[in-house]
Amino acid sequence: MHSDIHYFGTYAMARATGLRREVCQTIATAAQFVDANDKEYDIDFSDGGRLRVVPTAHPMVHIKNTTLFDRDQRMVWLPFHFLPGNEGDSLSERLICRQNSAIAREMVKHCLSMANKPFGLQLVGIAAHVYADTFSHYGFSGVSSRWNKVKGESIVLRDEVRDMAAEDRFRAKYGETMEGLENWRQTIWDRLRSGVAEGGTGALGHGAVMKYPDFPYLEWEFSYEHSEGEQRVSPRKNADTFLEACEKLYEVFSCLGPDYQDPEIDQSGGFDRIRDVVTEILRIRETDRDKRGAKWRSAAEEGTLFNESEEVLLNQGEAWKESLKSLHGGVKSDAASGLPVFQFFQAAAIYRSYVLRDLLPAHGLVLD
Repeated sequence: MHSDIHYFGTYAMARATGLRREVCQTIATAAQFVDANDKEYDIDFSDGGRLRVVPTAHPMVHIKNTTLFDRDQRMVWLPFHFLPGNEGDSLSERLICRQNSAIAREMVKHCLSMANKPFGLQLVGIAAHVYADTFSHYGFSGVSSRWNKVKGESIVLRDEVRDMAAEDRFRAKYGETMEGLENWRQTIWDRLRSGVAEGGTGALGHGAVMKYPDFPYLEWEFSYEHSEGEQRVSPRKNADTFLEACEKLYEVFSCLGPDYQDPEIDQSGGFDRIRDVVTEILRIRETDRDKRGAKWRSAAEEGTLFNESEEVLLNQGEAWKESLKSLHGGVKSDAASGLPVFQFFQAAAIYRSYVLRDLLPAHGLVLD
């Protein structure tokens, strides 16, 4: 999923349950910051203290995603983006992410129980990111695996989402040899791109199907290479699973107590009150995530998502990044601990340790 869901959709679901604006901003910013925090480094404080920043993402095509760097897959992609669903026989199959899995629900419940900590809302935001990703990343795992390999020629799109400029460059170079092939743009192009993406990502995650799982409106299908006697065709209607993700996030945020509530927000009718609006937003055929995010923003400002109008959805991610400069500038440890970005780093470290050393081992998955 992209920022249109991880920030805007997350904010909207939190606010619709009656949470205060600043609470929603912190949760949604943390949810999106999972994708922005892609480096591991130390921050040294002027009083001798030190913070090790835990990365929560890597660029999809990155040397650290290859099998040579197996630890990075286990420390980043598995806990933060492809939470194992624990279904199947072999370990590699049990690592495949499953939609709304029991492990994911257990993870969310644990993170909600820590909401009153100084880093608690950031932790809830991280949990919201991981939980939402199970509704788009399902069927793929966060390690290089044969289970992630896809037959490139099997990808069928029901909507046009390709990078047409890139296709035109490819056509200019190779078009003369392909004009005689029926549907070459769909078959040859997808097969080529899928193979390149699969190789560049080390068969990690949904790299073989590129960004197709992340477009909210897309209807498509594909087949896995590893079929074991069956085609394993996976038809996808992203709008349906994204809508379910929004409803489940709404239920999650409804569990936060009255201390976080804004009494002015109308909560009558539950998710059904906003179901049609959310469905309409998700089905907008637009590849640009910023334009999709603008639809969430306008629905909030116009009062169709909440009973208050002029709602401003302000992602604090850039402000968090700016505050990092003060950390690098030599502030003291106690001054740093109150910054939202510092609390995000706290939450990320605690979350990763919980998932890898507690949650997954409790289900027989020992990965680190």
